[in-house]
Amino acid sequence: MEKKDLRRLTLPELRDLITDRGLPEYRYRQIARWLYDKGVESLARMTDLSLSLREELGSEFEIRGLTIEEERISRIDGTRKFLFRLSDGEAVESVLMPAERRMTLCLSTQVGCTLDCIFCQTGRMGFRRNLEPHEIVGQILPLWTRIRDLRLRTNLVFMGMGEPLHNLPALVTACRTMMDPLALNLSGNRITVSTAGVLSGIRRLADTGLGVRLALSLNATTEEVRARLMPKAARTPLRELLAAARGYAERYGSRVTIEYVLLRRINDTEEDARRLGRMLRGGPFKINIIPYNPGAGTGLDAPDRERVDTFARRVWPQAPVVTVRWSMGPDISAACGQLHTTRATG
Repeated sequence: MEKKDLRRLTLPELRDLITDRGLPEYRYRQIARWLYDKGVESLARMTDLSLSLREELGSEFEIRGLTIEEERISRIDGTRKFLFRLSDGEAVESVLMPAERRMTLCLSTQVGCTLDCIFCQTGRMGFRRNLEPHEIVGQILPLWTRIRDLRLRTNLVFMGMGEPLHNLPALVTACRTMMDPLALNLSGNRITVSTAGVLSGIRRLADTGLGVRLALSLNATTEEVRARLMPKAARTPLRELLAAARGYAERYGSRVTIEYVLLRRINDTEEDARRLGRMLRGGPFKINIIPYNPGAGTGLDAPDRERVDTFARRVWPQAPVVTVRWSMGPDISAACGQLHTTRATG
């Protein structure tokens, strides 16, 4: 009989597994910490469990971590990109971005993507499948053991491959695991979920009570331009998206980040800047301007630095917070919109 992967169990399921065997609950707490905070890959490593208990569990269960098939390091800024091979031969990419006082880990939720945004490499892959909760968490654990003792603030952003709100049940389960004190003990304000604009998903995420931060990838100030850049996501009107984002911000008392990928001669005009400011004026938003990173397709270019700065200055008087995010890891295709994998060969 094939053994089950212990990390496929949610934490409540793991608790039930232990207590249903007549074992004290503290054994559940020990195992949970080994699985997540310490990130062990073998029951034999759980040295504060009795040998007989390890053997009993080992007769039915094993621990299968994701395989890091490739790790690339940026010579520009030290960003690390990881290619994780999944059990069925598919793969996803994750990115670890260092800064002076914090680490940010960019995670994937799907193999490929259900959307078709023209400025994103992942969209060119098409959609292959959703990640399961243990695969989402599995991207974190090999990296968590590297960074947990550095005493740096660690942030998780779901801005990798896929549309997170099209895999909401798995996303929520993974977040609950990461936020559990027995696992990674992360607070909601250290986790950001970025969406291209799944209206029902924004509302359902709000209803979960997780309290994670929300980022909305807007990228246009007119319906026509958004339809050109994001054909599927643009089916929801801008007005309705911004209303849902306001509702989310009001529910949790935090700003929603508005992401705006800046493309030369497409959405970077003076009128675009003014419209963007008017759309968000007085709202619970901060604007994150992201100069386009090459690779997604022909005919797309980033504005030069001067034009980016000019655009930001025109928006800023009308919005409370405006930042320009120069993406990290462009030399290893780890920047925003550059994640893309191929199927396993051989």
